[in-house]
Amino acid sequence: MKTNITFVLLLITGFLMAQEMHTTYEPSKQFPFGRKNPIAPEQLSDFDMLIGLCDCASESRNADGSWQEPVSMTWKFKYIMNGMAIQDETLKSDGRHSGSIRQFNKDSLKWYVHYFSTGSVTPVLPSWEGTKKTNGNIVLYREQKAPNGMDGYYRLTFYDISENGYKWVGEWVDKDESTVFPTWKIQCVKRKD
Repeated sequence: MKTNITFVLLLITGFLMAQEMHTTYEPSKQFPFGRKNPIAPEQLSDFDMLIGLCDCASESRNADGSWQEPVSMTWKFKYIMNGMAIQDETLKSDGRHSGSIRQFNKDSLKWYVHYFSTGSVTPVLPSWEGTKKTNGNIVLYREQKAPNGMDGYYRLTFYDISENGYKWVGEWVDKDESTVFPTWKIQCVKRKD
C-alpha cells in the first residue's frame, strides 16, 4: 500500500513538473503578457516594444474618401504557445474587436499573421506575410485587388515604434508600391502600469 501511494505521488509530481515545463513562458500572474521562449526564433524580438497594453485611436476611411472620427481602443500584445508566437487583441469602443496570431517561419524568414474580427467572421482567416525592415518598421502584405480591378496588396505597417508606443497604417498599394492609398490608421500610446 505504501509503495502504491509513493508511486502515485511520484506520478503526480512528475506530471505537474512536465506541465510547468510546457507552460513556463505563458502569460501568468507574474508575467501577464507571457515571455519569449529562449528557443523561439530571434525575430520574436521584432515585437518586443509592442508587448503589453496600449491606448490607441483608430481611424478608418469613409467610402467618399474622408476619415471617420477616431475610435478609442485598447491594443494588447502577448506571447502565446509557450513563448513561441505572439497574439494581439484589439478592444474598440464601437464594439468591433479583432486580433491576430503572429508566427515567424525560420525557413522563409517571414512573419505570418492570421487576422480575425467580430466584424467579419469567416471560415478561413485572412493572412499577411512580411518582415521587419532595416528602418525598424514591420511591414506585412496580402494580395488584394483595388476596387477598379488593379492588382496590388493590402500593406500593413508598424512604424515609429518606441517604448512609448507606435503607429500603424493599413493601405492599398499597387504591385510596385508607387500608388499608395491609406484606408485605416492607428496611433498608440503605451500604458504605464
